[in-house]
Amino acid sequence: EHIQTARDGHVLVIKINRPEKLNALSPEMFHALGRALAGLNRDAEARVAVVHAEGRHFTSGVELDRWAPILGSGVPFPVEAGEVDPYGLTGERHAKPLVIAVQGYCFTWGLEFLLNCEIRVAARDTQFRMLEVLRGLYQCAGAPLRLPREIGWGNAQRLMLTGAAWGAEEALRWGMLQDVVEPGDQFGRAMEYARSVAECAPLGVQGLLRCAHAAEAEGFGAGVRQMFAGLVPVMRSEDAAEGGRSFRERRKAVCRGR
Repeated sequence: EHIQTARDGHVLVIKINRPEKLNALSPEMFHALGRALAGLNRDAEARVAVVHAEGRHFTSGVELDRWAPILGSGVPFPVEAGEVDPYGLTGERHAKPLVIAVQGYCFTWGLEFLLNCEIRVAARDTQFRMLEVLRGLYQCAGAPLRLPREIGWGNAQRLMLTGAAWGAEEALRWGMLQDVVEPGDQFGRAMEYARSVAECAPLGVQGLLRCAHAAEAEGFGAGVRQMFAGLVPVMRSEDAAEGGRSFRERRKAVCRGR
């Protein structure tokens, strides 16, 4: 299979495994990735996911000949029942944080998926590029909405409007990445971040993510409403009680997601 999943403790590891095609995204891979994210949401023991890719490159892009009729349909990413949109544009979103590790080429869909992830690690050799305007179309999986917010309006427009490439150091300087490591180290560093997230209170982490997603999708006011409404069940949880006890007893809290 081109999308593989395995759980390492509380971390769900999602591997893109089509290196012979430079991990080019097929429609079948899109749906499989959506099912993997839905599995993350359903798995009570999974608290965070790490997404990475086999081979020298994260991805060279999409299988454009197969995607062209889909992109022209008016519903370019038809998420099916039992799936979560990997781009976070429609329907149910991932409910637990995504940590991504990239290397080599991270083109088109790879970058747009990265922009829907919470923590981003790149190998020093990573090259980002959005080639759509050179192929007769334009970016349509979130980049026109998210990339200007991530790296600034002018930087984003220059890159999207010309199809120019940029590197990991530039992306780190602009704030699009959280870490740049030597090639080969990106997965290990992503796992370190994921394990740090997994050690935190699951209900608190998921509540925080719901606030952020609400604000992104519906604006500041929606984020404020979600922030306070979502806090009610969290504060009534066993984990919150354990947090109070651990504070009084001056020890690390042991939170179980209840």
